[in-house]
Amino acid sequence: MNARNNNISQGIDITVILLYAILVSIGVLCIFMVEYKPGVDVFSSFIGGKTNYSKQIFFAGICIVLATFILLADSKLFTAFANLMYAFGILLMLATFAIGTSVHGSKSWIPLGGGFNLQPAELCKIFTALALAKFLSRQETDFSKLKSQLIGGAIALLPAILSTAQHELGLALVYLCFFIVMYREGLPPGLLIVGFSFAVLVVATLLVNPNILAIALTVIAAITIYILRRQIKRQKKLLTIIVGVWIICVGVQRFAVPYIFNNAFECYQSTRIYSMVGKEYDCSKNHHVAKDPSKKPKKTDDYNVRQSKIAIGSGGVIGRGFLKGTQTRGKYVPEQHTDFIFTSLGEAFGFVGCFAFLGLYLLLLFRIVRIAERQRSTFSRVYAYGVASILFFHITVNVCMTIGLFPIIGIPLPLISYGGSSLLTFTILIFILLRLDADRQMVLR
Repeated sequence: MNARNNNISQGIDITVILLYAILVSIGVLCIFMVEYKPGVDVFSSFIGGKTNYSKQIFFAGICIVLATFILLADSKLFTAFANLMYAFGILLMLATFAIGTSVHGSKSWIPLGGGFNLQPAELCKIFTALALAKFLSRQETDFSKLKSQLIGGAIALLPAILSTAQHELGLALVYLCFFIVMYREGLPPGLLIVGFSFAVLVVATLLVNPNILAIALTVIAAITIYILRRQIKRQKKLLTIIVGVWIICVGVQRFAVPYIFNNAFECYQSTRIYSMVGKEYDCSKNHHVAKDPSKKPKKTDDYNVRQSKIAIGSGGVIGRGFLKGTQTRGKYVPEQHTDFIFTSLGEAFGFVGCFAFLGLYLLLLFRIVRIAERQRSTFSRVYAYGVASILFFHITVNVCMTIGLFPIIGIPLPLISYGGSSLLTFTILIFILLRLDADRQMVLR
């Protein structure tokens, strides 16, 4: 430990710590609102440690201790062990296939005893952010070259592939946010445009009749060829590119998308995505249901979202008030202490409360981006943008999920949703950032 670290507050961004403490406190409050029952001795239930809010306070205590150790650590430790920690995270994710336990159909948890479980896919977000920062900060890394871009993409996608194999589609999608970081470091915008175009094509495939969409794609290709006919005469390869893109698009909408929804996704995942665009998915086409009919959803697919909308809508402008919510306290909203924790805020404090709450998140994100831009070290800057991207993805998807603008994919709300793995992950992410920022005058590699 260096002498400069003897004073733990030296160089630490107090604003981020304050926002962190406020958000964690709001999270405990929301979990308490969901679980509170009139006539129950709150103190006794807390001491007993059997309630989720008492467990969350316990997790928060562990996080405080861990955060203190991180702030006292040497920043060079994170660069020195970045690759080793990434390898350890991948091994942990692989271990779940052998010793993992299933929770809600996802075999992505390792039992630790005492009723506690560890989700390696959550922790691996930290290790991936560090490994990507380590790779991009190397002097020999030229991110304008395809080889470096492929290596960076592989670092982000490997844990995503393992998460998908564990039936954790939500966590798998989180790893895609690292491409935002790579874009900041020089990834060609064309690749992001291709990814966005693919997403638009998938949505169009769900909304439009396959034959009509194929005809529309053909017409677009023909019009493009007509407009670029003079350039095509000079460069024959341009025609090959247009025809190739047309073949790929038609192949995706006619074969790839149906295959993914019918074979790669579980029935409940496909129905949730279809429900988001106002369509119904036929579970009889799903490969998993054909093998095991019990996997067919027992409730209507939009049940969770409908109950969530009712709860948030019932809050109105100023909310029903603390501990006065009927929907969340009545247990009408499924998973309301984890994925749908935002509904308790909406019902209790209304639009005004939600607006103020999201303002705290926005302030935190702006602060982290400001921290990122003042770093001398590429390692610290890349890591900071990694933290901002992960937080932004979680916040956006979770809130959109609860109001029906995004399919339900099991994404927790950072620092708010119940869960030791989630709270621990975001705590480590944020406090490593604070430690690196305290040493921002150093050049770390």
